[in-house]
Amino acid sequence: MTDEKDLRALLDTGVPHSARLWNYLLGGKDNFAADREAAEYALKLMPELVQSARANREFLGRAVRYLATDAGIRQFLDIGTGLPTAGNTHEIAQGVASDSRIVYVDNDPMVLVHARALLVSTPAGATDYIDADIRDTTAILDGAAATLDFAEPVAVILSGILNFIVDDAEADAIVARLVEAMAPGSHLVVSHPTEEVNGPAVRESMRQWNESGAAPIKARTRDEIAAFFDGLELLEPGVVTCTAWRPDNSGISDKVSEFAGVAIKRS
Repeated sequence: MTDEKDLRALLDTGVPHSARLWNYLLGGKDNFAADREAAEYALKLMPELVQSARANREFLGRAVRYLATDAGIRQFLDIGTGLPTAGNTHEIAQGVASDSRIVYVDNDPMVLVHARALLVSTPAGATDYIDADIRDTTAILDGAAATLDFAEPVAVILSGILNFIVDDAEADAIVARLVEAMAPGSHLVVSHPTEEVNGPAVRESMRQWNESGAAPIKARTRDEIAAFFDGLELLEPGVVTCTAWRPDNSGISDKVSEFAGVAIKRS
């Protein structure tokens, strides 16, 4: 098994990485100079970027809480986990139902170094971590099956990850494969950056990011994001800026350049 020293050797600290940049925006310490430089440059173009990061995190919390409380979901597959921070999926879900089972998926060595923080579980529930790329849906589903029962409803969470699949057909195929594996009663959660809010600043930030040597990213329109839910029943209020998805008035309320939605698979 790869040890922590070997994993750290895999880190390219000279190139910004989205997980570490997001960690910096959320006030974390697991980031490097290249990540901070990229974040600060993006903030000059788009000062609301910190709000976007925090609002997206708040959306995730509300969505997981809804799924565990109102929808009765007890299984969660969180793909593109990012670095552990406050309000992780297992903390929220198991805070509602201690028997919840959560599988995290990411392919960043730094996330893997910190994965032990994601593996803390209540005695009644379970957590696991899979080191895999979102493109390898077979590895993800096979690995998750050790913890999750795909004959029962599962919530698949794709928060800020599909923007790294810049080919639309490939992104659609990934989501379709995951949805195909889900039992009726399962839910799909998606959040995704868009240019429909603060468009010029988002476009320039993404241009700079894509020229930095980091993994390329892509914004999508509301309609393109809504298409990920084709064949599912999109829950109210539909695909909206993530601050507008069932707000609880305890967090950020302004529109941010992240759209989000939740849908259920009926059959």
